[in-house]
Amino acid sequence: MQEYSIKRGFKEGLNERARDGLIKYFDKEPDEKSGHFSINYGSFKYLEAWINDKGSMLCIDTESDSELYDSHPEDEADKIVLDTNSRFRNYLEYVTGYNTKERKKKTTTAVKKK
Repeated sequence: MQEYSIKRGFKEGLNERARDGLIKYFDKEPDEKSGHFSINYGSFKYLEAWINDKGSMLCIDTESDSELYDSHPEDEADKIVLDTNSRFRNYLEYVTGYNTKERKKKTTTAVKKK
């Protein structure tokens, strides 16, 4: 599981954005159970997203499709992985308000504090 900080001003409507972002970036209606939204798409066997109890972090749990390269030619599987990764990064930015560079900086800072 990964946790992502939420940018100031992005906490309002966070739960709805977590759900709507899956529809927007993965073109899939997520299954919802107890505030957790889940889909399967591309190289993800599943992707589950939810907001922590404090309402301050986006939590993501994923499982990759380990059979992707067995069931597709390598160049096609590479395209699927790249597309899925791009959509996932865009989803994270949409929900958290932080782009990839900002998320990396926040993670590096958090690790140094520990």
